Amino acid sequence: MSARELRASLSLASIFGLRLFGMFIILPVFALYAERLPGWNLTLVGIALGAYGLTQAILQVPFGWASDRLGRKPVLVAGLLVFAAGSALCALAQSPWAVILGRTIQGAGAISGVAIAMAGDLTRPSQRTKAMAIIGSTIGVAFAGSFVAAPFLKNAIGVPGIFALTGVLALAAVAIVAWVVPDPPPRRHGEAAVPFREVLRDPELARLNVGIFALHAVLMALFVVVPLSLVRSGLPSAEHWGMYLGAVGTGFVLMLPFVAVRRIARHERAVFLGAVAVLAAGIAVLAASADRLPLLAAGLVIFFAAFNVLEAKLPALVSKAAPPSAKGAASGVYSSVQFLGTFVGGAAGGAIAQHLGPVAVLAACLAVTAVWLAAAWPMREPSERGAADAHNVNEPHATNP
Repeated sequence: MSARELRASLSLASIFGLRLFGMFIILPVFALYAERLPGWNLTLVGIALGAYGLTQAILQVPFGWASDRLGRKPVLVAGLLVFAAGSALCALAQSPWAVILGRTIQGAGAISGVAIAMAGDLTRPSQRTKAMAIIGSTIGVAFAGSFVAAPFLKNAIGVPGIFALTGVLALAAVAIVAWVVPDPPPRRHGEAAVPFREVLRDPELARLNVGIFALHAVLMALFVVVPLSLVRSGLPSAEHWGMYLGAVGTGFVLMLPFVAVRRIARHERAVFLGAVAVLAAGIAVLAASADRLPLLAAGLVIFFAAFNVLEAKLPALVSKAAPPSAKGAASGVYSSVQFLGTFVGGAAGGAIAQHLGPVAVLAACLAVTAVWLAAAWPMREPSERGAADAHNVNEPHATNP
């Protein structure tokens, strides 16, 4: 990678990391926190966890469309400021519905697709998978770090303090956008825009959209019930950080060869389908654990090994499949579907847990993953689409950091 490409990849990855750290850090502590408060039940917990994803799902496409026309940086800054405002409301909330409103506003800062598109703007096609792997790996590190830090921060500053911290991190991300992220190149004069309907009809993009919906629906549903299962297994909530650190950290290490070792990573279809199958295996182990701690630990390690691979692979595959002039729109659709999965997974997981119990949640997650594997199976070996844009966006800048 050139110095400019590396700077772009690392700075955009840091924006993802700061923002998603704030989103992930709530997952291992919120259900246990809300359980002790008046007015809360598991259904409301699920809605609060998933509400963020609903507005993300609705607004990712408009944000991506706007970034294709108004520029990536102004849209990134606007979205981060909205996220910070929602975090402040969550920190001040005194009722379940106020928290849900704050989470909804957090989600209105729908910039994930814009950031993915900007990574595509600032890297050559030959280097784009590396850029997306850096972003995906940073998401994995943010995920692991948030799960380790959450119990300590809950004890130190409480869940309202954690929400306030997420707002501060969003403002730090604004500074990175303004002063660290390189300016993207201008769009080529006369470049034809791809009709939005073509982005929706593309079968490869559709398969990837199904995948990101399933991945994040399963993730949110699991964390309605996993913290409670760990408590029932005899592990106090104050010690959950060690379990999450071990599971996410081991999963991250297991992920690295499938992203970083070229001989393995180039077989993208096999790696991708294999990761979906391993994800299903992890969920099956969790479902069979019967709240036994060793099996819960094994299931979490298997799940996070596959989750980290898929979280790194999916945005890279979208960038390859998207038409060059519609990367913002394609990434917006992808991110909309991702956060729709977040909302559906959180809300459905809470409702199923409330009425049918935790095992039913895990069975539903396993069924969703099986459907995903069937939908993904016909995928072709990915290839770069619109490779001619390499000279348009990056080659003139390859030596200019």
